[in-house]
Amino acid sequence: MSEKDKNITLNATATTAPAKKSIIREWLDAIIFAVVVATIVRWLVMELFMIPTPSMEKSYLVGDYLFVSKFHYGARTPKTPLQVPLTHQYIWGTQTPSYTDVIQLPQFRLPGISEVKRGDVVVFNYPLDKFPTDLKTNYVKRCVGVAGDTIEVRDTQVFIDSKPAENPAEMAYQYLVKTNGEVINDIKFKELKMRTTGQFPDAKHKGVPQIAPDGRQYNVVPEGYDYVLNLTNENLKAIKELSIIKEIKVDKRTKGEPEAGIFTENSGQNSNRDFFGKLYIPKKGATMTMNSQNVATYFSTIRDYEGLKAENITTKEGKLLIDGKVVEKYTFVQDYYFMMGDNRHDSADSRYWGFVPADHVVGKAAFVFFSVDSESGWFSGKFRFERFYMVWLIILVPVLLIYLIIYKLFKKKTETGIVADANIKK
Repeated sequence: MSEKDKNITLNATATTAPAKKSIIREWLDAIIFAVVVATIVRWLVMELFMIPTPSMEKSYLVGDYLFVSKFHYGARTPKTPLQVPLTHQYIWGTQTPSYTDVIQLPQFRLPGISEVKRGDVVVFNYPLDKFPTDLKTNYVKRCVGVAGDTIEVRDTQVFIDSKPAENPAEMAYQYLVKTNGEVINDIKFKELKMRTTGQFPDAKHKGVPQIAPDGRQYNVVPEGYDYVLNLTNENLKAIKELSIIKEIKVDKRTKGEPEAGIFTENSGQNSNRDFFGKLYIPKKGATMTMNSQNVATYFSTIRDYEGLKAENITTKEGKLLIDGKVVEKYTFVQDYYFMMGDNRHDSADSRYWGFVPADHVVGKAAFVFFSVDSESGWFSGKFRFERFYMVWLIILVPVLLIYLIIYKLFKKKTETGIVADANIKK
């Protein structure tokens, strides 16, 4: 090869060598890659969810950050594709919607490794929300009844197909407490991990009025009692042992006492939170006779969750009409579930707003990753370390991510230097 040909080859090599990316471009590529991976993981595998209310206490606490498994029941395909990545309903820290519903896709569920079972703690989209299904507010409750079950609550005890259901270990009820005139020491409540202040107190004293969201003050303690306490069986035993306690009883409704807002209030059952049902939970493929009681009970379920046009579903004189025609029998097109909070007297659940459709199920509660008590100070129990799952992960995961990013940038820089050195030597 002549000297001229060598020079031409070297020039061609130098010309075709990859251009070095700027630091900003490299970081931008890394961030985009991380967002894509996080979005895929959030959709298919796991999603972090924060417990906002005390309806599952003491099984799960307000401020618990819970990992929700998508692969147990199978991830759902997106219904609302036009959405800012890693958001839910609004852009972070604003009330600006993070999505547009101009495109709504048919939704399917990928194969999972299990079905929803009784006793599972399930995260689902709140059925009565007005957002698209996949963007409705996330709720967490325990599944107490699956499709095809007949559920009943007798004197606070859940029955499935006339058999007593297994109760959660940390289930709690509301109790009315009368003392000898002395107050229960706050230290005792702290020992029992019961809140006495804040938005969700476990202990309410007659001398401390509660504050409603609109600023109105009210007293929830009935005349003749000193406290209203939310207690598990373990805490109930501890409170009973106090010498100042004169009387303690469950604050429960009586049989046949109607409660406003209960799901079956229009069916003539006179149900309440402690005496509820019997109620059949619809199963896919099950056919039901549409008599007047069933129409009153299941009309909203058929209208809102069965894929029919709501404006075409009506009732007249106790009969169900679809597209103007009387329906004597109706066959359900999907499964439904009955969800209840473990804090049975402080939970808005299926007893009030009805069934959870299968297409609203998000995933299964897997484990508490970490937990924060918003009512405590930074150095007085802010972080509930006893509820951290593998606390070292909190340190390890960010360190690992930073290491991978730095390694990627360093590797690219080194490879660029090697190419340049090779060209010079040639």
